[in-house]
Amino acid sequence: MAKPPRIGLTMRLEDNTRRFYLGRDYSEAVEACGAIPVHIPLIPKPDYISSVLQELDGILLPGCDSDMDPAYYGEEPHPKLGRVVPEKDETDLLVLAEAERLNLAVLGICFGMQALNVSRGGSLIQDIEAQVPDCLKHQQQGPLARNSHGISIEDRSTLHELATSVEARVNSHHHQAVKQPGRDLKATAWAKDGVIECIEDTRDGKFAFGVQWHPELSWATDDISRKIFEVFVARCRTATANAA
Repeated sequence: MAKPPRIGLTMRLEDNTRRFYLGRDYSEAVEACGAIPVHIPLIPKPDYISSVLQELDGILLPGCDSDMDPAYYGEEPHPKLGRVVPEKDETDLLVLAEAERLNLAVLGICFGMQALNVSRGGSLIQDIEAQVPDCLKHQQQGPLARNSHGISIEDRSTLHELATSVEARVNSHHHQAVKQPGRDLKATAWAKDGVIECIEDTRDGKFAFGVQWHPELSWATDDISRKIFEVFVARCRTATANAA
């Protein structure tokens, strides 16, 4: 029987308790699609990150309730910038650099998509409501898995292959977004107000895929969300087979 791929998920840090944690939905989605989730504590030490990733076949960067420090993309903090967790920023960027070196598949979700973009030299919109004219509501109320707004999808993209359409609806839980895509990344989906909802790696043989919504909340009921995890795990499984 083929060995299931091992996928690393970076965690979050709770300020008042100093507790590392991560919502269950990410790990459950990874496991349901045939992979083994491995939590990565926010210890921003290069040697530690290198040793952990040597045992992995892919990386999932999850969402987070913090904002990345805008100093990483050359900007001063906007008045509506949220809290910044240095351990989160530093760990995710170290993980991304090592994943790139090892050619590991990467899936970035919400904050994870933004971290992926910044790691490639891209920039972020620090607050959509303040900086995007006539914007949609991107911080929806519950239910969390409800698809609250539409997106337009570029054809001849990985997301288009999964959606089999140039239109879809997604959930939305963010106040920041990708502004300028970074190196070797292209935008492949947009909300109706122009906010980028998906980025993909442009290089042959590379899989780096970011979505601004939360497929981990709806993988059990939403076809596109399920397929995102399935194609990601399939790419990680290919890495496992090649290493065998």
